[in-house]
This record gives sequence, C-alpha cells and structure tokens, in this order.
Amino acid sequence: MNTITDPPQPEPIRFDTKIAVLLRADLEPWQRLNVTSFLVSGLGTQLPEVIGEPYEDADGVPYLPMFRQPVMVFEATKETLATAHTRALSRALPRAVFTSDLFATGNDRDNRAAVRAVPTADLDLAGLAVYGPKNAVDKVVKGARMHP
Repeated sequence: MNTITDPPQPEPIRFDTKIAVLLRADLEPWQRLNVTSFLVSGLGTQLPEVIGEPYEDADGVPYLPMFRQPVMVFEATKETLATAHTRALSRALPRAVFTSDLFATGNDRDNRAAVRAVPTADLDLAGLAVYGPKNAVDKVVKGARMHP
C-alpha cells in the first residue's frame, strides 16, 4: 500500500455484543431453518439496536435493513439447551424460545398459547435465541457447538 496516494482503510467493525441461536441437535433440516427464522424475528422487534441501516442497490432500489452483526448458530443436546435457557434467564438476557409444541400450531395466537400453557421448567425447547454482551452470551451457549 502506498501511504501517499492510497486512502486510509477503515477500521474493521467489531461488536461487544453477540446474537446466538441454539438449536436442538435432533431437529430435521427444515425444522432447523424454521426455528432459526422464528427465533431471530423476535430480536429485531424488541431490540432496535441490533438492526442496521437499510440497503440500497446501485439503481437506488431500497431493501429492508437487517441485523447489523452476524448471527452465530449453535446446536446442542436437549439437556444443554435446557441449561442454556436457565443461564439466559439467570442473566436476564433478551431471549426468544421455540418449543416443540409450535411445530403443531399454525398461527401466532396458537403459538403463544402453546408456550403459555407450559411452566418454564417444563418447556420442550427446540431452540433459543439470545442477545447480549459477548461474554454473557458465550456463557449461555457453553457446551454447545457451532452448527455444522
């Protein structure tokens, strides 16, 4: 790089927060995609700071804004997922849950009713999304592995 003529390069963007999705390892591929999509949809509605600026292509066509940072996707056993849920609750981190019961419902009202009908300790979790400081999220997903 010629420092006289080349413009300075911007510093890489680093985040002190993390978005993580934890999926139960025994889910079918279509279920993994469905659960991930549902889980992350909740974060942007309640946490506007996770959303970046709108996109626009070279012709000026606008596109919706998306998360400002990557979403890390993990998988774990049912037991590890339950432990992660407990950790997220104890740290009061923003979170979204997807229970196995939701695979049998067909609308938002029934989804919310299915979760509401089950005590916290008895939720049959298929997935969990969590957002917060990197170190806290790392502690929540401890024991899980990156999704292959």
